[in-house]
Amino acid sequence: MSKLAMRDVYGEVLVELGKIYPNLVVVDADVSKSTKTIGFAKTFPDRFFDVGIAEANLMGISAGIASTGKIVFTSTFSVFASGRAYDQVRQSIAYPGRNVKIVSTHCGLTAGEDGAMHQSFEDMALMRSIPNMKVIAPCDGVEVKSVLKNIAEIPGPFYVRLARPATPVIFEESYEFKLGRGTVIKEGKEGIIIACGLMTAIALEASDLLSKEGINIGVVSMSSIKPVDTELIKNLSEQYKFIFSCEDHSIIGGLGGAIAEVLPPTNAKLVRLGMEDEFGDTGKFEELLRFYRLDAESIAEKIKSAVKK
Repeated sequence: MSKLAMRDVYGEVLVELGKIYPNLVVVDADVSKSTKTIGFAKTFPDRFFDVGIAEANLMGISAGIASTGKIVFTSTFSVFASGRAYDQVRQSIAYPGRNVKIVSTHCGLTAGEDGAMHQSFEDMALMRSIPNMKVIAPCDGVEVKSVLKNIAEIPGPFYVRLARPATPVIFEESYEFKLGRGTVIKEGKEGIIIACGLMTAIALEASDLLSKEGINIGVVSMSSIKPVDTELIKNLSEQYKFIFSCEDHSIIGGLGGAIAEVLPPTNAKLVRLGMEDEFGDTGKFEELLRFYRLDAESIAEKIKSAVKK
């Protein structure tokens, strides 16, 4: 598989959108080189605002600009967008339904070298609980492009969660994201993995490992966390005995929680794969995946253990 960095795609698409929408504005918090909004800043300097290391102000200012009729894309790291600025997101953006697209980067373990305090494992749970807020965790660079073009046309607040490193490309260029819809990438027999974000590629790798042992596990990309695809989850629960949620996020309140909330009372068993109730640690992304048993081999072992019981 070829690889693309989601944030690189974000930076490129922002410039494209800036040419299409003259009322599109971008706001950042002193991390434009990392979030890749710097490309927009250079192309449209009169429509770019850097508020400095002040994430609460980032959200408040974004809300204010949106109140004048602008489409606002605002960016910082996931942990700061969801935690440091939670009050402003809730009160100033979500409550009045401002047209602010919060596109966060360096989510979960991908902020590895920056340490536990920069790793967001509760951001989707926080954002998902806010009324009016829609939450998306794209699985690859191709989907990022489609997501951004899609949400630019939909009024209201969004929270989009992007990874830091280059990740495998799963979808063809023709792929079109649909809010509230999951995508079945691979059919299974013994069970199915519902994954989001960069964990979708890892889930596919785990599925391939299991197939070598005669265990047929399907994979679904569920990038739309809120609204989640209730109809697809219902159908999967009738088709499979095991449903495995897979996310680079706490198993509390994220994708697994979203699935559990709509899972009908069938015989399907939901097994949540993700970060346990704990903080992260410092290290390279791949090392941390192995340490927290979220790499393909560990996920395959967990699934094998569940289906063989």
